[in-house]
Amino acid sequence: MGEALEGKVAAVTGAASGIGLSITRALLAEGVKVVMVDRDASALAKIASELGPDAIPQVTDLLDLKSCDAMVPEILEKVGRIDILLCNAGSYIGGNLLDTNPAAIDRMLNLNINSVVKNVHAVAPHMMERGSGDILVTCSIAGHSAIHVEPVYSASKWAITSFVQTMRRQLMQHGIRVGQVSPGPVISALLSDWEPDRLQRMKDAGALMDTKEVSDAMMYMLTRPRNVTIRDMIVLPSNFDI
Repeated sequence: MGEALEGKVAAVTGAASGIGLSITRALLAEGVKVVMVDRDASALAKIASELGPDAIPQVTDLLDLKSCDAMVPEILEKVGRIDILLCNAGSYIGGNLLDTNPAAIDRMLNLNINSVVKNVHAVAPHMMERGSGDILVTCSIAGHSAIHVEPVYSASKWAITSFVQTMRRQLMQHGIRVGQVSPGPVISALLSDWEPDRLQRMKDAGALMDTKEVSDAMMYMLTRPRNVTIRDMIVLPSNFDI
């Protein structure tokens, strides 16, 4: 029997679109109060007003040092506690390494790796003090396989796989579960950087998923009994060949 989530408080980064918005909707449907973290203030305000009073907007730019550092304290000031942290925000760089530039590389690595590490660093003492919590990170199949057409992105996700699994072992004795979900290609804004012919080829082959497929996996992980941790769930389109 699954664990009830009603009455819990979750913080979701990258919540204004894609997987973040999908898991926000799923959590709200189960009676969870969700702090929606995103840098897009106007999108957050609009979506939160549509979703109701349990959707609380939190404007944070994870690439801004002060804004990122202030995220967890500001959330705690608003809602008092964080039972679930979903580190979902991320970006994508595909193609050959020489096709990108240092600024884009820095931005992606800072968002995909550094902000996750800092968010977990910030929330861990709060969860340790309470003796309970769930930290779930959106990773990727690229964190398990060296995708030759996305070396920078794959590197960032391999780093996250290592971080999540080491933190799982550090925090498990404090009643905190740490895991990741590793999806294959998902129809979202993240794929806007894909080469058009590659994107069309994947669509034609039925090798893409909807964001709900990923949020369903997250909900399964979060609702397991407390004596069970799903350390990683790989979710792929059935026709995805890697």
